[in-house]
Amino acid sequence: MDISRFSRTLTWFVVTLFAVGLIHSFSNASPAENEKSINFSPENLVAWCIVPFDAKHRSPAERAAMLNRLGLNRVAYDWRAEHVPTFEKEILEYKKHGIDFFAFWDWHPEMVELVKKHGIHPQFWVMMPNPETGTQEEKVEAAAKQLMPKVNEARQLGCQLGLYNHGGWAGEPLNLVAVCRWLRDHADAKHVGIVYNFHHAHEHIDDFADVFASLKSYLLCLNLNGMNRDANPKILPIGQGEFEKEMIEIVQHTGYDGPIGILDHREDTDSEVSLRENLDGLARLQNEIE
Repeated sequence: MDISRFSRTLTWFVVTLFAVGLIHSFSNASPAENEKSINFSPENLVAWCIVPFDAKHRSPAERAAMLNRLGLNRVAYDWRAEHVPTFEKEILEYKKHGIDFFAFWDWHPEMVELVKKHGIHPQFWVMMPNPETGTQEEKVEAAAKQLMPKVNEARQLGCQLGLYNHGGWAGEPLNLVAVCRWLRDHADAKHVGIVYNFHHAHEHIDDFADVFASLKSYLLCLNLNGMNRDANPKILPIGQGEFEKEMIEIVQHTGYDGPIGILDHREDTDSEVSLRENLDGLARLQNEIE
């Protein structure tokens, strides 16, 4: 046998196996390793704060048409008392336009009945109670127990319950995690998680990497915002702040690929304009990060 030819063949075989192994390893790498974790595709984005904050005060049908124009098909529905009579109309318009009623702000018995009637399963986003006395462990337990009626009802509805950061003790990431963990450990509440908002997280710009690492396994949705120090201004389109690019890069490196919220939250602005600004800003940052 030609030893030289055999050697070349063996070398080719080993190199081929190594290359195939590398390709297989890369294709099965975690999102964090590939640094392509965040899913910015339209079907993963959630429009947030677009009902009472819309300067145009759209009807449910007009709102659904607007979302279709923007290519968005998930909504977290915020509301005020005047919107209660149109809860069902909102659900029907979203169904007609192929929009997912992804989440509902807070809690309302009318919505609970409509969830049953229409067979939808939105997340319910609620703020935790703020216990004023006791040790840290006592506060965590007290907050968790006060949430139990909503925890149980969300379970019965087949819905997730998202603890929403909104300032104070109840908005602190470690407290959100502690209450979420208590409910999972003591009430078998695997359907309880956390909804984290950049626009309520300005005090955690500097330690965001540690904060997000603690939140990630409990996260149901991450709502983005432009971020300047000292919340000035508090609501800012994505890509117009100093720190959101760095924060989004941190999120990407953790491997998070769950739902991403973009918001209006500016009463003097047309929600379509606000959402478009955020979509455009997000696209620019995505290109820069990649």
